[in-house]
Amino acid sequence: MFDDWDLIEASFAMQYPGKNLYDESMDWVQFSALLAGIMPETPLGQIVSIRSEEDPRVLKSFTAEQHQIRNNWREKKRQEQLDKLTSTDMEKQIVDLQNMMAHAFR
Repeated sequence: MFDDWDLIEASFAMQYPGKNLYDESMDWVQFSALLAGIMPETPLGQIVSIRSEEDPRVLKSFTAEQHQIRNNWREKKRQEQLDKLTSTDMEKQIVDLQNMMAHAFR
């Protein structure tokens, strides 16, 4: 959310004119509900659509910039997953891979 704050601000301004994100009367529940309702036509909606696209036909028509946006997001998510792995998790994955390879090449 922090990385996309500028997109959130722009999207709120576009979709909810007159709604002030910095209004102290807006609580977390209301903010979350409004954010969840952001439409695809907003700046955040467009970026989320690019990041989450999986259809090969649509991906084929992406511009270089759209591919870059999607690839950067996917790499960031992949790195976050790696950062969350504990050494025990990594050791288990290595053992699983070794067992799979041993079974495949008997």
